Amino acid sequence: MPRDASELARRLAREAEAVCRHYLSKGRRQGRYWMVGDVRNTPGRSMFVRLSGPDSGPGAAGRWTDAASAEHGDLLDVIRESCGLVEFREIAEEARRFLSLPRAEPPVAPRPPGPQGSAEAARKLWAMAKPLAGTLAETYLRARGITTVHHAGALRFHPRCYYRPDEHAPTEIWPAMIAAVTDLSGAITGAHRTWLAPDGLGKAPIDTPRRAMGGLLGHAVRFGVDADVLAAGEGIETMLSLRCALPAMPMAAALSASHLAAFQFPSTLRRLYIVRDADVAGDTAVAVLTERAEAAGIEALVLSPRLGDLNEDLQAFGSGAIRATVRNQLAHEDAVRFMRRRMVRTG
Repeated sequence: MPRDASELARRLAREAEAVCRHYLSKGRRQGRYWMVGDVRNTPGRSMFVRLSGPDSGPGAAGRWTDAASAEHGDLLDVIRESCGLVEFREIAEEARRFLSLPRAEPPVAPRPPGPQGSAEAARKLWAMAKPLAGTLAETYLRARGITTVHHAGALRFHPRCYYRPDEHAPTEIWPAMIAAVTDLSGAITGAHRTWLAPDGLGKAPIDTPRRAMGGLLGHAVRFGVDADVLAAGEGIETMLSLRCALPAMPMAAALSASHLAAFQFPSTLRRLYIVRDADVAGDTAVAVLTERAEAAGIEALVLSPRLGDLNEDLQAFGSGAIRATVRNQLAHEDAVRFMRRRMVRTG
C-alpha cells in the first residue's frame, strides 16, 4: 500500500462513497455529493463531499467543503477528524487499513465518532506536548514582544507537529506552540496549533501556520481562573500582550472573531472587557458580544488598540504604552485592583 499522502488521497477518492459511508455515517448521498453536518460526522447538511469528478483540481472526487465553517480538505482529513487521529502515521495506517477492506456492504462508523473524537485528538495532542518554558514557543512569544509569558499553563510546545498543506502535498513536520481550548468547567474541548520557524523567531513559512481542532464554539484558551472580571479577545498573542500589563486579570482568547461573538460567560462574571481587533470582523464581534453580555446582566467595556491589535501596539510602542492605553480604558476600581498588582510570572 502507498505511504505518500497524495497517493493515499487519490486511492481513497476512487472509493469516495465507501469512505463517506464508513467515516461519515450520519450523512447521506444526494446526487453526486455526500451531505453531512461536518467533518467530525455530526448530523446535518452543511458539509458536502464530491463523490465523482477528475483526479485533481477543485472539483476532484473526495474533495469536501463545510459551508458553515469554510473548512475544506480531502478524505485523509475526514479520516483524521472522524477518527480523532493526530499523527500522520496513524492517519496513513487507518487509510491503508480501510483500503484493504472488502466493501460489498456499507460498513459501520469507526470510533470515536463525531465531535468527541476530535476533542479526544486535541487532548491527545496536548498530552504529547511539553511545558513551554525554555522552548522555541517561548522564543516565538518573546520575539512578538511578550517577554514575560503569563500563560497560566494554557500553552505547551510540540517539537514535531504534523502539518499537511493540502491533499496533494507531502506531510511536513514543524515545531508548534499548542494551546488548550477549554470549556467553563476547565475540560479540554479542542487545541490550537501555531507552527513555528526552526529558530522560533516567527511562524513557520507555510500557507496556514495556525489551525484549530476540536470543539471551539463558545470555548477559549484561558489565562487565569474565571472570576467576576474577565477580558476576552480573539488571538493568543493579543491576550498575552494585555496580560503583560494586567497579569492578575483572568483572560480568554476565543481564536477568531466569530468565536469571540459566541463566547460563553462564566456564571460569576459581572464585568467583561472585550479586547477589540481593529477590523470589520472585530467590530462585528464586539457589537454581538456586547449585546449578549448586556442581555445577561453583564457590564461590557471595550479595550481598543492604537494599531491593528494589542500585540501590534506592544511591538511598536512597548509595554509601558500598553499599560497607559489600558489604564485609560479600565473602570476605576479595576485599574486600582489590577494595575497595582506586582507583576509576577504566572505561566
